[in-house]
Amino acid sequence: MTSSAPDVQEHSRLGKGSTTAGFGVLWVAIKREPWIFTLSTLGSVLFGALTVADAWVLGWSTDHVVLPAFRDGEIGASMLWAVLGLFVGVAILRAVGIVARRLGAGVMQYRMQAHYRRAVTRRYLALPMEWHQRHPTGQLLSNANADVEAAWGPIAPLPMAVGTLAMMVIAVAQMLVADVVMAVVGLLVFPAVVAVNLVYQRWSQALATRAQQLRAEVSEIAHESFDGAMVVKTLGREPEEAARFTRKAHELRDTNIRLGRIRAAFDPALAALPNLGVLVVLSVGVSRVLAGQTDPGDVVTVAYLLTIVSFPIRSIGWLLGDFPRSVVGYDRVDAVLRTTGEMPYGAASAPAAASGARLEVDGLAYGYEPDRPLLRDLSFAVEPGRTVALVGATASGKSTLTSLLTRLVDPDDGAIRVDGVDLRDLARGELAQVVAIVPQTPFLFDDTVRGNVTLGADVSDEDVWAALRTAQADGFVAALPEGLSTRLGERGTSLSGGQRQRISLARALVRRPRLLVLDDATSAVDPEVEARILAALREGGHESTLVVVAYRKATIGLADEVLHLAEGRVADRGTHADLLVRSPDYARLVNAYEQQEAPA
Repeated sequence: MTSSAPDVQEHSRLGKGSTTAGFGVLWVAIKREPWIFTLSTLGSVLFGALTVADAWVLGWSTDHVVLPAFRDGEIGASMLWAVLGLFVGVAILRAVGIVARRLGAGVMQYRMQAHYRRAVTRRYLALPMEWHQRHPTGQLLSNANADVEAAWGPIAPLPMAVGTLAMMVIAVAQMLVADVVMAVVGLLVFPAVVAVNLVYQRWSQALATRAQQLRAEVSEIAHESFDGAMVVKTLGREPEEAARFTRKAHELRDTNIRLGRIRAAFDPALAALPNLGVLVVLSVGVSRVLAGQTDPGDVVTVAYLLTIVSFPIRSIGWLLGDFPRSVVGYDRVDAVLRTTGEMPYGAASAPAAASGARLEVDGLAYGYEPDRPLLRDLSFAVEPGRTVALVGATASGKSTLTSLLTRLVDPDDGAIRVDGVDLRDLARGELAQVVAIVPQTPFLFDDTVRGNVTLGADVSDEDVWAALRTAQADGFVAALPEGLSTRLGERGTSLSGGQRQRISLARALVRRPRLLVLDDATSAVDPEVEARILAALREGGHESTLVVVAYRKATIGLADEVLHLAEGRVADRGTHADLLVRSPDYARLVNAYEQQEAPA
């Protein structure tokens, strides 16, 4: 029940610091979506240029309309309409720029998020089960959701920042044209604003990085608690789980609050510096107007442009402020995408035949740890149409062997062949045409009975009912309110454990596998129903080769042959009756199982 924090790099592989690395992340997006970026940037440039044009219209109106009106006591209609037309035209074009900027930024951001979510999901599917077993589900969900969103968060202010850079260049040029002295005085605030931004970045980077890590940890704890809800509730661990989640949530809250305090302190400073610059410019401008060195319209223009110039700097600050979280998110996503170890596939097709498959296990070795093999030099063969029971003590490798037979993992040594073809030589998807597994713990989707059995495959209702009959599930399914169309709820919570196992078995049978692997797949059904299921598998026209992990004597007794696994090898093999006579270890094991199942 412990939550392990994911491995997070402190610095992006794209650069030494978050700023450099952040621009590297954005460059990835720009290269992928160049046309959308260009459209949004042009819209932003248009907005910036027209915002600067507002200053020119304001200055021109001051000199040619406002001051003459005070001097002459009247305003000419033509001049009034000219001023109105200028302001309206500038406003309309600026609105067009805003729409293009925001639309392009939104489309680009959501397209990048969708692309990387798909890429992460494809990577998850390509990686072997042993990789998934080493990574908490909450971490994987965080990679595909919160980390992807964080990685591409800076795309939203990116076009605005690029466009406002153009606006700043135009504004500074116009200030210099209007009055060099006032422009130089006003631009003295630039170094101060840049310095404040740099200090803000330095103070906020570590906190933003930690906050992103904590989001993943909170997600992991929440998912673990929800997934283990039955354990938590039945053992009365609600207070402890709530406390565990609360501690991590409070840590995230406190980190975000500290980050918010820093931003709350810097935002007023960023807003105040340009305003102070405007006051200084107005003071100098009034003196120059009184001395006859400039016009009032130029003072208004420069002062207004200075307020405009502060906005690009702040927008760039917003962009840089998103970089620490973006870099952490991208690193976590990129770590998944760069993970190696996916299963290689060959080009062979699955052997076609109407009967069961021949299974051959040759010199198989596998261990979860390099120096501690669980299976070693394991060899046996199962002829087509035969039923073989795997029997062994706990941790003897039975379930691991079923994972190897269905190639959820690959062996460290040796080979598994179906009709003479090594599983590793089969093309992607070919093994599923031959082999199916029914696990001990079935998983059902929040879907209908039919949807859970077919999983989207093109299967007729007649075939679905046939599979349900073999799995001894047709009776209770027919009694459901809507039959095959009845929704089963998340993880099939509306069904009993035995019913879920039978639906899971029908899911495998409907595909008519030539090799069917049952990992204690009928443990939750009573022995009578289990006997009917196994009899139906043997006598109902199903010619599959069966490999069954079994514990009950009744189940084992139905097998054509029993493989007794011990210490990672086949200790003995034969019929159940023969092994009971000649193998004391086997007899002691199955009798112990029987005693454990016997009612008290």
